[in-house]
Amino acid sequence: MRDEFRNEIPMDFSIEENRIAMQRALDTVSTQLGQRYPLVINGERIETGEWITSINPGNLDQTVGEVARATAEHVDQAIAAAGEAYTSWRKMSAEGRASVAFKLAGLLRKHRLELSAWMAYELDKAWDEAEGEVCEAIDMMEWNGREMLRLSQHMSFAHLPNEANSYHYLPMGVGAIIPPWNFPLAIFTNMTMAPVIAGNTVVVKPASNTPVIGYKMIELMEEAGVPPGVVNFLPGGGEEIGDAMVDDPRVSFVAFTGSQKVGVRIYERAAKVHPGQRWLKRVTAEMGGKDAIIVDSSANLDDAAQGIVGSAFGFQGQKCSACSRAIIHKDVYDEVVEKVVALTEQSVTHGPAHTGEHTVGAVVDEKQFKSIKEYIEVGKKEGRLAFQADAVEDKGYFVPPTVFADMPADSRVACEEIFGPVLALVKARDFDHALDIANSSEYGLTGSVYSRNRAHLEQARYQFDVGNLYFNRGCTGAFMGVHPFGGMKMSGTNTKSGGPDYLQNFMVAKAVGERV
Repeated sequence: MRDEFRNEIPMDFSIEENRIAMQRALDTVSTQLGQRYPLVINGERIETGEWITSINPGNLDQTVGEVARATAEHVDQAIAAAGEAYTSWRKMSAEGRASVAFKLAGLLRKHRLELSAWMAYELDKAWDEAEGEVCEAIDMMEWNGREMLRLSQHMSFAHLPNEANSYHYLPMGVGAIIPPWNFPLAIFTNMTMAPVIAGNTVVVKPASNTPVIGYKMIELMEEAGVPPGVVNFLPGGGEEIGDAMVDDPRVSFVAFTGSQKVGVRIYERAAKVHPGQRWLKRVTAEMGGKDAIIVDSSANLDDAAQGIVGSAFGFQGQKCSACSRAIIHKDVYDEVVEKVVALTEQSVTHGPAHTGEHTVGAVVDEKQFKSIKEYIEVGKKEGRLAFQADAVEDKGYFVPPTVFADMPADSRVACEEIFGPVLALVKARDFDHALDIANSSEYGLTGSVYSRNRAHLEQARYQFDVGNLYFNRGCTGAFMGVHPFGGMKMSGTNTKSGGPDYLQNFMVAKAVGERV
């Protein structure tokens, strides 16, 4: 029996000893940059002759690595290998599968700073954000392993006088896994391993921006005891590789995290039944957000400003849970704007985050860089530029943290997902108006309310339409087993990672009645 689940404690980089250790890990990883990595199908390493190049977005002269580019033919081979591996993996006991998760958690602890260093280079991720992501991956393995053990236990149901009944969960088969670039270790690991822990086999297509850390995780999964063919690694383009994975009739489920546009496309494609298909494909999808923090007139305004700034600019605003709009009661609006601007100017430092010297680094790539810059220009026409950090001269995709005030509730910057360090401040007449503005979004991922008015908090509890709602704290930073994570509305299918039903996304229930 495993001990009680506890969240992994992140390292404190204000301690000099920890900073030295992290710098040592960065130095070690720097000697490994620029290497090439193959596909992995049925445990075999395959080079294709074509490569996806990963560049450090905070230093465009630095190649992190090159990963082989797969084709549709490789998709066919990988799904066939996963199907063959499924025949034996599905028979592995729940205890055996959970033990792989627990061993992987141990390997993540062992290599935590090395893995953090890889993310610092591949995403220009700040040290605390990167190391926190490793801790989240550890939590995911510890939580999901325990959940599999729980779900494998006998479940009691009513019995007829002459009949014994049982109820248990079975895996579904082969899954297509398409994780995002912004959490290339934690979400990649969770989306890949959760179905595997449940008894399935998978083909995973890493994000093209962050394939190297994906390969590093595949190596650790193998070391933890994942057999050949159970996890297959196929980097490649979405339209060629992703579509082929989603469309294949041998695939029983699809797990996706990314943009709404791509998620909706996957949802539509997966609904089509192809010749030879034996399952209606189940889709789990997390598709972004336009997350809001509401501040009412009774709130602690210093706490609210801290929560807004921290949630808006952590990891360059490149989190689906990031606060991209703050909706503030008119009676405290001016004061909150002043505090947010002052705190951003004082506490948010902009520059290469992988150096450990800055809180806001480069955005992921040129496409995102140009898109965010265009939104900033739109924002200058829609509202008032309250603050913008100085430009960074380093060679990278640096977008200065930007705060817009007096934004109309229906403005583009206040409504559309930007996925960058841009914050819109919106004035509300009263609390009902603030809730109306927050709920007007098609998204429904995270939200937060700062208030000391119990009636307002209880109103928001049932009327603020988001999958994860927080009171008097920021809207980012969900903990496994504490804040089951997953959005509603057009933010996704409410998968609730870290909750009691997450693994059931990848299983089917079976009831058995036996006449005596």
